[in-house]
Order: sequence, then C-alpha cells, then structure tokens
Amino acid sequence: MTTIVRNADIFKAMETWAPKHLAYDWDHIGLQIGSFHQPVKKVMVTLDVLESTADEAIEKNVDLIIAHHPLLFKSMQHVNVDTAKGRTIRKLLQHDITVYAAHTNLDAANGGVNDMLCDRLGIGDRKILDVSHTEKLVKLAVFVPVTHAEQVRNAISEKGAGHIGDYSHCTFQTTGQGTFKPLDGTDPYIGTHGKLAFVDEVKIETILPASKLPPVLEAMITAHPYEEAAYDIYPVENSGTVYGVGRIGKLDQKLTLEALCEHVKTALNVPHVRVTGELAKEVQKVAVLGGSGEKYIHKAKQMGADVYITGDMTFHAAQDAEAMGLSVIDPGHHIETIMKGYTKAYLEDCFTSDAFEIIVSNTNTEPFQFI
Repeated sequence: MTTIVRNADIFKAMETWAPKHLAYDWDHIGLQIGSFHQPVKKVMVTLDVLESTADEAIEKNVDLIIAHHPLLFKSMQHVNVDTAKGRTIRKLLQHDITVYAAHTNLDAANGGVNDMLCDRLGIGDRKILDVSHTEKLVKLAVFVPVTHAEQVRNAISEKGAGHIGDYSHCTFQTTGQGTFKPLDGTDPYIGTHGKLAFVDEVKIETILPASKLPPVLEAMITAHPYEEAAYDIYPVENSGTVYGVGRIGKLDQKLTLEALCEHVKTALNVPHVRVTGELAKEVQKVAVLGGSGEKYIHKAKQMGADVYITGDMTFHAAQDAEAMGLSVIDPGHHIETIMKGYTKAYLEDCFTSDAFEIIVSNTNTEPFQFI
C-alpha cells in the first residue's frame, strides 16, 4: 500500500534540518499559504515565489512549494489581485498549492545555505561567522527496571538524547534499588497493592537539547513499563551546538583576488561579480554569507578574512571594507539559488516513499540582466 505523505510531514523534515527557532525574530518562515494536512504528490523547490513561479507550479501540477525567500515577508493589510503579489496569492489558493518558507533558519542551519556555498567554493576548515544561537542543553535521569533498561535507552536515543559529536546513545547508568507501594486505584507493572516493593533498577542519565525534550519524554514514557515513570530533568551549563549566519574558512591554496573572482563566477554560475581590492593580492582566508551581508564586514575583518563574499553591497559599505583592508566579492543575492538542488537531495533522503515527486523550479527569479 502506498504511504500518504502530507504537507506536515515535509514541514517536519525541513524543521529537523533547519529548526524554526534558528530564524531571526524579524523573519517570517514556515507555512505561508495553504494547508498542513493536504496530501502531497509533487513538491517544487524554489528560491523565490513570484507570479511566474506560481504559473510554473500550476503547469506542473505541484501541490507544495518549498521556498527560501518568504512569499509573505512583509505584513499585508489587504490582498489586491490587481497587483503581482495579489495575483500570485489568488493563483496559489485557487489551485490548492501550499507554500512553505525556510529562510534565515536555513541560512543558520548546519549544512544550510552558507555551508552549501562553501562546499561549492571549496572552502574548508570553516567556522561560523556570526553566532546567533547556542543550543540549551538539559540532563535527563530516568529510573527503570533492569529488564527494560536497553528498551528505554534505545527509545530516548532514537529521539535525539545522548548525541555528543559523532556519537549516539551516550548515557551513564548506575544500579540500585527502587521502592514503591502501589495504592488503591493503581495498576502496577510490578508489586502488590498495599505492600512495599523493592525492585532492582538502573538510573540512566543523558544530555539532550532542550528543544528535543518533549519527543524524548514521550518516547521514554511509552517505552517505560511502569504506570508512572520516575525521572528528573536538570539544567546544565554545557554548551550545545552553535548556530549562526555566514562561514569563514580557508581555500586549499592561495589565489590572487582576480583568480578567486573567476573561481566564484564558475562555481556559482554567475556571469559577473563586483570586487573591491587589489586584484593581484593573494588571498586564502575567505568569509562567505549568502544574501545581503554588508552589515558583517567588520566581523569578517575581525575574524581575519582576506576577502568577503556576499551580496547586495552598497557603495559606502564597500568603501568601508576597502579602507579596513578587506576585499569584497559581490556575486549577487541570487547565488542562494544553490539551495534548490541541495534541498531536493535532502528531502529525497528523508523519504523513501514513491508517493510523491520532488522537482526544482526552472523559473529564473534573478531580477538583474548583465550587458
């Protein structure tokens, strides 16, 4: 029997990769238009949702659009169907096409847009340019009879507890004896009403991100044999995974600034870049931020970048970067279109079902022409 995949299943997969809490507070991500529960037969991934993108989705019988840039980025007081935005919204609703956006959360995510750009440009040994979020951790301690320790450990580990670096199922356990007296109205797994029970138990301790606590607790309680599981949750000062926008790293070898410009054009498939700095200067340490990144020029310089690759540089910001000795390569905002292929591949890995198809949009949403 073919498994039915719904929009909410796709949303969940995207938010596993790019959790919504990573988005900046000014951003508008997630469901834009449509339904959580609608079944999906075809998904289209795009950078932008313009009227031409909607027309492509209609022509190709798409049910769900996954976009990087939100369709509803600015608040709307009304939907005027005499405007391009209004017509786009009407077309999407008329054809039951849902739109979902993963924007700054996908920028900040590990393996997100900025890592994609670094992969394509061959920038290794990289770090986050500007940290925006450090994951809060908690410790979970659960008391479980020895007979069910492995069952509970596996259940919580599969939901994200006990993951440290490249290791999973990281727990510590101690043995002891638990006591309890079942009272009237209980249905004890072990013990007799009105009598004190002594049970050989294991205390399993593990660390997990606070954001994963609800599903971990649900899995723990389901796997636990007792009617009432005994457990403790502690705050800890350990630092969890760090997230943020931009990346800074190194090329395999030094290049002249001019040679790096040519490399950027080829790797990111752009016909043209703007550049500041001495073209003959050798560079190796490179900062990258997809989209509009001029506000981070000081951060890039502070972290030792020779050159900063980002879009939408304005005149005075470029002058400021040049004055501080930071070269800038601006290949345009549209290089974030790289997310289309990577997102398609990610979703194909998440779903083995043949119930739906994933395609990338062929609509060119780059507003500039180069002559």
